[in-house]
Amino acid sequence: MTNARIAAVDVGNDSLKAIFGKVENELNLPNVVARDIEDRPVIGIEELNSKDPLDGIHIRVHSPALKENNAIYRVGHLATKSDNASELDPGSSKSEEDQTLVMLFTALALDAVNEEKGATFKRSGNVVDANYLLGTGLPLREAKEGKDSGYRSKLMGSVHQIEFLITPKYQGIKVNIKFDDVKVYPEGFAAFINLVMDNQLNIINKDLIDKRILIQDIGGLSTDIAVIKDRNVDDDKAQGFNLGVSESLEAIREEIRSKHGIELDSRRDVVEIITRKNNRNHIMVKGSRTSVHDITDRILLDLAKKQYRLLRNVWQKNSQTEICYFVGGGSIVLKDYLKTLNNNLDGFNIDFFEDEKESIWMMANAYYKLVADYARRTNKDKQDKKPVKSN
Repeated sequence: MTNARIAAVDVGNDSLKAIFGKVENELNLPNVVARDIEDRPVIGIEELNSKDPLDGIHIRVHSPALKENNAIYRVGHLATKSDNASELDPGSSKSEEDQTLVMLFTALALDAVNEEKGATFKRSGNVVDANYLLGTGLPLREAKEGKDSGYRSKLMGSVHQIEFLITPKYQGIKVNIKFDDVKVYPEGFAAFINLVMDNQLNIINKDLIDKRILIQDIGGLSTDIAVIKDRNVDDDKAQGFNLGVSESLEAIREEIRSKHGIELDSRRDVVEIITRKNNRNHIMVKGSRTSVHDITDRILLDLAKKQYRLLRNVWQKNSQTEICYFVGGGSIVLKDYLKTLNNNLDGFNIDFFEDEKESIWMMANAYYKLVADYARRTNKDKQDKKPVKSN
C-alpha cells in the first residue's frame, strides 16, 4: 500500500477528471474515443515531440477486463476530430462499457509517465510498472444494482497495459498498471462528502451536517438524487434515473447541422456554445455570428422541466427535506432554466455551485478525499501492527 500512488478518477460522461499523488497532478480529458490504426498519418512527424501529449493520445490497450482486447484508439481531444468518434450512449451502464476502462487506463498511464508531476515508478527501458490505489465511482443506479463489486473485480488482480503509439513525447512507452486496491463509491455519497468535509475529512460545513438534504447530480447519461439524512445517504430512498443532458446536447448538435449546415465535433462543443461567457448561444456561419438561441432554449427548457419533475417527485416522498443542491456538469448547462422554473412556480429551496470548476470537479475531489483517508488509515493500521523491536 505504501508504494501505491493515489489516483482519484471520475469518468464523467462528458469528460474524465482525475487527481493524482498529493494533488500534484490533475487531468481533464474529453470522454471520447475512436478506433484507429497503428500507423496513423501525422503531418510533420519530426515535430511530434514538441506538441502537447494530451492533444495527441494514440494508444493500444491490453487488458483482460476489456471485451475488445488489444484495440487501438485515439483518446480525448484527438478522438473528437475523428469521423468515427464514440461517446457513451443513453441507457448504457458506465461499469460495463469498454470506453470507461479505456479512459481510466489512459489517465493512469499519462500520470505514470509524467515524472515532472511526481510519478516515481520503476522503469526498465521503455516499460513503466505502475501501482495505484484507486478511488472512483458509479452512478447510484448501478451501485444499487450491485455493479460496483463486478467493476472492482475487473480491475483487481490483473495487469492492464497501455502502449503509447504515435503520441507526443511518450511514443513507444508501455505502462503496466496494477491496483493495490480499488474503492468504488456511489456518486451521491461522494457528493455529500465533498459538500461537508475537507481533504482530511474534517467537517467544514456544520450548517449542512445534520440537515435533511437532497443532492441532484445531473450527468451526461443519468441523474442521481441522493437523500441525505442523519449524515448518511438513505440507500432506500436515493434514486437514479436514465435521464441526462447527452441526448439533448445531441439533439441541439443535430438541429444546428440540419438548420445551419454546421458540423460540431462533439457534445462538448455544444456545451461550450451554451455556457461560455461571451457570445453565448452563437455560432459562426460563413463568417457571420449567428444565434442558435431558439434551438438551445427550446430543447434545454424541455429537459429542465423533466429534471424539475424528478426533483418534485423525490421531494414529495421526502417532505422534511430542507434544501436541494444541484451538482455536476449537467446542472451548469441547465442552471438558468431550473432557476426560472423554480421561481415561476414559487418552488423549492434549491442551490447551485456558482464556481463551475467546483461543481465539475466535485466527484473527483470527493473520491480523492475518501481514498486518501483510506490510505492513511490502512498505513496507520500497518504501522500499529509492526512488532516492537526489543533492545
